[in-house]
Amino acid sequence: MHLVTEKNITELAVERWATARDPRLAEVMTALVRHLHDFAREVRLTEDEWMSAVQWLTATGQISTEKREEFILASDVLGLSMLVVQMNHRLDPRATPATVLGPFHIEGSPELGHGEDMSEGLPGTPLYLHGRVTDLDGAPVAGAVLDVWQADTEGAYESQIPDIDEARLRAKYTTDDDGRYCLRTIAPLGYTIPMDGPVGDLVARTEISHFRPAHIHFLINVPGFEPLITHLFQEGAQYLDSDVVFGTKQELVTSFEEREPGATPDGGSIDVPWLESRYDFVLQRQG
Repeated sequence: MHLVTEKNITELAVERWATARDPRLAEVMTALVRHLHDFAREVRLTEDEWMSAVQWLTATGQISTEKREEFILASDVLGLSMLVVQMNHRLDPRATPATVLGPFHIEGSPELGHGEDMSEGLPGTPLYLHGRVTDLDGAPVAGAVLDVWQADTEGAYESQIPDIDEARLRAKYTTDDDGRYCLRTIAPLGYTIPMDGPVGDLVARTEISHFRPAHIHFLINVPGFEPLITHLFQEGAQYLDSDVVFGTKQELVTSFEEREPGATPDGGSIDVPWLESRYDFVLQRQG
């Protein structure tokens, strides 16, 4: 019989979790037990603090839905999401770097043609974003699908707005034979993460900025290439140096140039002032 003491509880728990039939599960769970126990000892965790943590986790689960991933948000603000991204996407320096997915991606966005407007009917400054998708050597990647999504001028994503029954500020664009793409949207603005839940309550108790810099999300998944989840950030935007989810990378910052009414990159024209941004995505082949 092993009588449990403060000194032997960790090893007893590790021994039990080491019985997991999947070797990777055994590795992860025994390491988790050790680190959790070490954490509790380091901070001299009290029973009241432990119960507060349990209640916080419970509330985080209760507020989460298929449209609101509060646990992903928690991972993001703790820097864990970006750490996992960087450990799992050690790409060639020439490749476009990856960043966090975030909690607001929605599957099944509509497919739009070259230069079509994914922001149709919404207020904001028109933005044409265009460029190429290539491999590391500059060869075009034809047929690459760019899954794009962003927040509106109020900082809200479609998944945060009740009773929306059609795609809003999200779409898929496909590169042509030369690897070129062109999309029309509205200029993104910086916004705050949701502050009405357990994560926001925790952040509000600190001096941490709860804002994200202006950005647009991209997911590019091409057979034979490493999948890319990334953002583009507006050069000069607020909060680039204090992104609450640690997602900013210098290679992902691009300029938005002011343009007068007239010809647009898709071969059409526009009768109001607009913004233009050029950005080339570089994918790394698998293997």
